[in-house]
Amino acid sequence: MEYLSLRQTAEKWGLSVRRVQTLCITDRIPGATKIGSYWAIPVDADKPKDERIKSGKYIKKQGKMK
Repeated sequence: MEYLSLRQTAEKWGLSVRRVQTLCITDRIPGATKIGSYWAIPVDADKPKDERIKSGKYIKKQGKMK
């Protein structure tokens, strides 16, 4: 199996290196493995859907305030 680095994956998907690193840390890229201090991402890995909040509203369940 062939692997790409964080930088190569970021260029391929049009994302920042930091964003790809965050996706690896949160297990959002299947097959991504950490080798020492480097991430190895499979060549055939699909770009995960962006699930960040873009509306500017933070979604939080409201509890009863006393």
